[in-house]
Amino acid sequence: MIKTESNSYLLHPADIKKHDRGGGASTTPLVTAGMGASAFITGYTEFAGGAKIPFHFHNCEESVLLVEGNAIFDIDGQEFAIQPQDVTFIPAGVPHRFRNASETEPMKIMWVYGSPDANRTLVETGETRPIAAEHKS
Repeated sequence: MIKTESNSYLLHPADIKKHDRGGGASTTPLVTAGMGASAFITGYTEFAGGAKIPFHFHNCEESVLLVEGNAIFDIDGQEFAIQPQDVTFIPAGVPHRFRNASETEPMKIMWVYGSPDANRTLVETGETRPIAAEHKS
């Protein structure tokens, strides 16, 4: 990571620590509040073959770009097959999840949350955690 005189950053994701989220998913934080982001945060989540995350929702808008692999996007009682370069927009408070469509190949998404104070609430348990707590940023 390179910080410039203007407090801008150049990030090299390969050099940033990944954080295991369990269930075959790991997250790499990219732009964070810790570096001064005041309007959004970003990162990658990688899914092993067959991995899926539970239904959840956020306190802010989210956009997800499928970077590699093939995924299933579950929302509003429907499932959508998504391919690399497909992008989603999810309003705050809307339950959703992503699943790796392959049992053997990895899948990777890039997420953008519309608040540096983004959180995730699991539908099944009601547990709410800040996104930043998942990677201590």
